[in-house]
Amino acid sequence: MLNPVYPAAVVSGNVETSSAITNSLYAALGVVASSQGTMNNVTFGDARYQYYETIPGGSGAGDGFNGVDAVQTHMTNSRLTDPEVLEWRYPVRLESHLIRAGSGGAGQWKGGNGAIRRIRFLAPMTASILSNNRIHAPFGAAGGGAGRQGSNRVERADGEIVALGHIASVEMAADDVFVVETPGAGGFGQA
Repeated sequence: MLNPVYPAAVVSGNVETSSAITNSLYAALGVVASSQGTMNNVTFGDARYQYYETIPGGSGAGDGFNGVDAVQTHMTNSRLTDPEVLEWRYPVRLESHLIRAGSGGAGQWKGGNGAIRRIRFLAPMTASILSNNRIHAPFGAAGGGAGRQGSNRVERADGEIVALGHIASVEMAADDVFVVETPGAGGFGQA
């Protein structure tokens, strides 16, 4: 897994695999619960525009401290584009970027909450997501509870909701909304 040999498939080593490895190391040491375990990689574009971002989530709690809400964890230290710049450069509107209350795991020390990011498209484009912890929840440690898994969806202009998997690509029409709910993190210790 860490040294694949051709023709093994390799993708997302820096963004997704590194998050899983870091969580595994912390789990083996028993020092920190799982973070969100993903970088929630979102891309969108067309022949003229191309954009890429990673979306924050919860950080894991440890002995003596709560996790942090809606932050980049482990192997990333990226910043999101300011909303004004995003909307000025691309035909999208950032409808909201909120803390996903209640998504962090319970425990003596609580896991950090994830985020909810809603991007409304003002023109047709292709949007894609590469993410993890949509099936399995970020684990707690020392008896702490798991964080909530993330989810991805499109809310169509006509009201249809299209659930997306952890890896997906979808055609967006004007007024469709791309929604990413990032995972919360695990709690530490029994409450």
